[in-house]
This record gives sequence, structure tokens and C-alpha cells, in this order.
Amino acid sequence: MERKCNCHHRSLYHHIAQRSFIFWHLTIKGVVKMKKLEQVKTGTQSDTPVKKGPSRAMPANQEPLIRVKRGADIPFLVIVILLLLIGTVMVFSASYAYAKEFFDGDSYYYARKQIAWACVSLLSLYIFTFIDYSRLRAWTILYSVVSFVLLVLVLFIGKKVHGATRWIELGPLNMQPSELVKLAMILFISDYAVRYQNEMHLFRRGIFPILCIVGAICAALYFEPHLSAIIIVLFLAFVLMYLGGAKVWQLMALAGSAALAAGIVFLGTSHGRARIEAWLNPEADPLGAGWQPLQSLLAIGSGGLWGVGLGQSRQKYLYLPEPQNDYIFAVLCEEMGFVFAVAVILLFLALIWRGFYIAKNAPTKYSSLIVYGIVTQVAIQVFLNIAVVTNVLPSTGVSLPFFSYGGTSLAIIMAEMGIVLNVSKYSFVEKG
Repeated sequence: MERKCNCHHRSLYHHIAQRSFIFWHLTIKGVVKMKKLEQVKTGTQSDTPVKKGPSRAMPANQEPLIRVKRGADIPFLVIVILLLLIGTVMVFSASYAYAKEFFDGDSYYYARKQIAWACVSLLSLYIFTFIDYSRLRAWTILYSVVSFVLLVLVLFIGKKVHGATRWIELGPLNMQPSELVKLAMILFISDYAVRYQNEMHLFRRGIFPILCIVGAICAALYFEPHLSAIIIVLFLAFVLMYLGGAKVWQLMALAGSAALAAGIVFLGTSHGRARIEAWLNPEADPLGAGWQPLQSLLAIGSGGLWGVGLGQSRQKYLYLPEPQNDYIFAVLCEEMGFVFAVAVILLFLALIWRGFYIAKNAPTKYSSLIVYGIVTQVAIQVFLNIAVVTNVLPSTGVSLPFFSYGGTSLAIIMAEMGIVLNVSKYSFVEKG
């Protein structure tokens, strides 16, 4: 078009170009802007805005949208604070007798440390609430590499507790790298799925690179050993790959293969077989492998409808091993009763529902994937922990978010909640 005009109307174009510089300048800017909007509609931008969830459900004729700030999601924040407060109180109650027995009569040993970590976790919540989530992308690779190095390092210099090497001692503190890796996985896969969103449906370019990294992480976790972390990492990877655009049949085939391999490996070890036997028939070895599930069920049953009272648990007096950790929900059921336990479960369900709501209305595909990943992590941990405590599933060693004693896990989970709150501060409005 331009060449034709130059041939027939050269003098006229020369005159217009001299007299209409501002017009052409604005026209060029408009073309560039329209090109960017077209990229948004076709999903070719690196961080495509979304209105309702991940790109799988993004309409092709979506109107141009702009990002605007609002306040953090108050219902989500209230639920997080409530869970943190209840969890801190329960750590104090559940750990009282155990701490007195094993720490020279210091009944408040775990309570003091958990309160300190709760304060640190509130600080991490505050910081990540006010750090723009988009800045996390620049640090994703570095954070992921450091997390994986620490995960490998724990196998050589880690502290061994109850046959598992999961902690690195840093003076008076114990750091658990597997908690760092969970967040690293969420950030990395979310970033990868956005950068290569047009290739996520391809196995070689979309799924295979992620599987290599997930496989390396699971291998390191296997040698700790840390079965629950492997389950969580695999589940998160499959969920995020699906939301990122991977084909369902490929993921189903991989999930089936992973489940088969995990079953063979788990049943191929004496430790794994013992856990399965204790799960199916704990009464067969009530003083050995069946001790923990039986004592947990006894604690839950003893609580009845309204519980025996806060601080009045009998099972925490060295009947239930380390009641402040994986089996803290059993102590809660005993002391506070069935009604309160259901209320706590409803709080978790409300947190998960509100988190999915925030993810669905997130401003970009990247932020949507991050929130979906974080909330899915909380959901799978809550499900696994309560399922183990009630003997629905065999023991996996998974902690209950906000409740189980542990500084690293609490600080990381609260940082993740801060990220979710930060994403909730942004929304889309249609251009007027």
C-alpha cells in the first residue's frame, strides 16, 4: 500500500508527512498497542492477563482489561490468622507433657519456640503481602537452585531423627529444605508454564523438562526418606502442568506410571510393608507398628462430641508419640471434641475455597498458577494429615499446616499466604 502511494501520490504524501507528524506518531503508537492486545487475546504474551482462572478456560474474545489495586482479601486473611492462633494454642497444649519429660522439666520448650516462630511467620506474611508477586519471577531460578542444593546437602550433613534425615542444624535452629522445595516447585512450574505456554501440550518441550526436575527432587526426597513430600511434589507438578496447558491423557498416563512405580518401591521395602500392615491391621502389633494409629484413634474417640477440655488430654502423656507434630489433630479431637474438630476442618475448607476464588480472579496467568499451586499444597497436606490421623491412609509423615510444630514449615506457609494476599490485591476491570 505504501509503495503504491509513493508511485502515484509522492508529492501529496510528502506534504502530509510534513504537516501531520503528530498524527503519524499517534498512529504508530496505536498500532503497537493493538499488536499487544492481539497477543493478549491469542495467548502469546509471556504473562497473559486472565479474568477467570488459568488459560485453559480463557475466552478467545476477551475484552481488553487493565490491572488495578485494591485491598488484600480480608476473609482470607481472617481465616489465616484464626488458624494460626488455634494452631499455636494447640501446640502448647499438645506438647506440654512431652516437653516436660524430654527437656529437663521445661514444659514450655515447644510453646516458646512455636510462639517465636509464629511472630516470625507473621512478619513473613506481612512482607510477602506487600511485595508485588511479579517480582518473584526474577528470583525463581536462584531460589529453586538454592532449595535443591540444600535438599541434596541434607543427605550428607543433615540431622537424623527417627530414621529420617530431613533437617539441617543452624545453631539453635533446624531448617527443613523440603519445605523450601515445595514453594520452589510452585514458582518454577508456574513461570515455565507461562514462558512456554504454546508448547505445554507437547511432551518433549512442555512436560519432559518439568518431569526431569521433579524426578531429581523426588529422588533426593526418597533418600531422606520423606514419602509425604514426594506425594505433595508429584501432585503439585501434575496439577500445575494440567492448568498450564498439558494434555490430560499424557498426564493420566504419567500419573498411572508414577503410582505403579511408587507402589512397587514402597512395597519393596520392609519399612513400607510394615506401614501398610499397621494401617490395615493395627491390632496385629499393638505395641509396635500399630501403636501410633491405635493411640490416635483412641484419642479421637475419647474426645466425644465436646471434648475433655483444653489441656486435659490423656493421650499426650507419652501414649501418642510426639503429639505436637503429625498427630496434633488427634489431640485437638480429644481435648476440644468432634464439634470443634469439624469447625477447624470447615475453616480449612473456607481457606481453600477462598484461595481458589482468588486464583480464579487473578490478574495474570502466572499469578493464577501460583495461587492455585499454593492452595493445592495446603489442601493436599490437610487431607493427608487428617486421613493418616484417622487411619484412612497409612502413615506418611505429613504435617498439618498452621498446627504442627515446626519453624520452617510455619514460616514458609505464612509466606505463601502472603503471596496469595498480594495477588488478591489486584483485579481486572473492563476498559470503559
